[in-house]
Amino acid sequence: MTIYKAPLADFSFLFDRVLRLDALSNVPGFAEASGDTRGAILEEAGKLSEGVLLPLNESGDREGCRYDAKTHSVTTPKGFKEAYRQFTEGGWSGLASDPDYGGQGLPAVLALAVNEMVVATNWSFAMYPGLSHGAYSAIHTHGSEEQKATYLPKLVAGEWSGTMNLTEPQCGTDLGLIRTKAEPQKDGSYRITGTKIWISGGEQDLTANAIHLVLARISGAPEGIKGISLFIVPKFLVNADGTLGARNGVFCGGLEEKMGIHANATCVMNYEGATGYLIGEPHKGMRAMFTMMNEARLGVGLQGLAISEIAYQNAVAFARERLQGRSLTGPKNEGGPADPIIVHPDVRRMLMDVRAFNEGARALLLWTGLWGDLEYRSSDAKTREKGGDYMALLTPVLKAYFTDQGFQSAVTCQQVLGGSGFTKHFPIEQFVRDARIGMIYEGANGIQALDLVGRKLAQNGGRALFAFLADAGEVADALVARPEFKAYGDRLHETRKFLEDATKWLMENALANPDHAGASSYDYLYLTAYVALGLVWGRMVLAARKALDEGAGEKAFFEAKLVTARHFFERVLPAAQVHAVRAKAGADGLMALAAEAF
Repeated sequence: MTIYKAPLADFSFLFDRVLRLDALSNVPGFAEASGDTRGAILEEAGKLSEGVLLPLNESGDREGCRYDAKTHSVTTPKGFKEAYRQFTEGGWSGLASDPDYGGQGLPAVLALAVNEMVVATNWSFAMYPGLSHGAYSAIHTHGSEEQKATYLPKLVAGEWSGTMNLTEPQCGTDLGLIRTKAEPQKDGSYRITGTKIWISGGEQDLTANAIHLVLARISGAPEGIKGISLFIVPKFLVNADGTLGARNGVFCGGLEEKMGIHANATCVMNYEGATGYLIGEPHKGMRAMFTMMNEARLGVGLQGLAISEIAYQNAVAFARERLQGRSLTGPKNEGGPADPIIVHPDVRRMLMDVRAFNEGARALLLWTGLWGDLEYRSSDAKTREKGGDYMALLTPVLKAYFTDQGFQSAVTCQQVLGGSGFTKHFPIEQFVRDARIGMIYEGANGIQALDLVGRKLAQNGGRALFAFLADAGEVADALVARPEFKAYGDRLHETRKFLEDATKWLMENALANPDHAGASSYDYLYLTAYVALGLVWGRMVLAARKALDEGAGEKAFFEAKLVTARHFFERVLPAAQVHAVRAKAGADGLMALAAEAF
């Protein structure tokens, strides 16, 4: 049986003592998210996740979604419709949405914590409302007032769903190759014709309408990425009074048979002269779609953390009960035939690696999400600027590193279970299958690394990176100032220097040979992730130490936090040096073998 316990104590620690949200009560939306309110919301989200979504995870995986070719309809697994209704009636779909359209207006950083619990307990289910919120964000940012009034209240309430339609059979990442056409009509609408593939939630039985956001090329538009526009294409047209009208010319052509996330409908979508409405300016579709894509990428990073957390909890439970061998330092279960495997150092190594990632990734996700809130909510221009810089810099890092490590965590936890982890009798094998997609969709992780090195570093003269390095340096200095944490601060300073040196190397070599940037980008992304994790782990160390000095809260929690921090600084962070060496190795060796020799 799958187990999961919402990490409420960790959320409270991060919000109260590390991010110190109560000090931001002057920022719009934060006063309404006081400590008591946060606690109540997170507790209820934990109950929903543990009691409603978790029981549907395994059954949903085994049943999957069903497609009816005659009606082009999709049926989600048993229990999903009822769970979705409970989710939307509880107001969870509009937690951080604009109150002008029915949302609660709470900070997005709080919604991230809620979403971690939802994804951990049912990744497939979480994708339906998650993509709807992405559609909401794109329309909220780039749509006309009429479009906002028509679509946002229903999306916020969860009565309608949203999807993102980019990929086509002949193109994925290179969206300049799309062939879907948009023909202008006299009434200002467009006729959309083409095929999109791998559309998550493209068809389902959870909502009354689906609002598809579709990339297409208007007749006569420039070739390549500069000729792409974004359109709203509803499944059912919407009448002037807001009621549903005629069925639009968009249909599901089938479901993909996938390795994992079986309970989420991954659809082929056929647009047959469907009515669509332009969002924003013609040929500027990627600007609008990136609003949705960036949110989705942060959400995918969250998925890596979430699957790692639930895999860890189940691996720990197994390790405590599974008897195998004796401790190297003498029996620990003297009355039994063997000791539980959690006493063995190599099992501890695996569990501590995953635990250190989970706690560090959670802190980094929420820290980054808080900067995202401040980008839009702060009254201080410099703070808003820094928030935008950090979101741009760190989104590809979180997406790629978290999903890489989330998958690795699931595999590591599978290893803890030994042969049992390879069987369907235990839940870990599903976690491994589900986790693998995170490294691929919303931009494969290698693309995220290229985005970081090729676009994000150079923006505004490197302003984001310089601020980030300065913040990491301040945390390292604070650690060094305390003798008990000096070694941690020294290691963070060292890792920060690795990143500085790699940046300098790229500046000196990438322009002369762009392949150097491509060859170094993945290791450079990992270096950035290690510095970011060192930064938040440093802040957690200082906060936990302060709490212990004050005699506050649960002593065992803060002591465990410091033990996990020790593992991170002693056994995880040193891996940054390997990436530092690789990042400066360049492309010559990688590109030396002729293509025909492979």
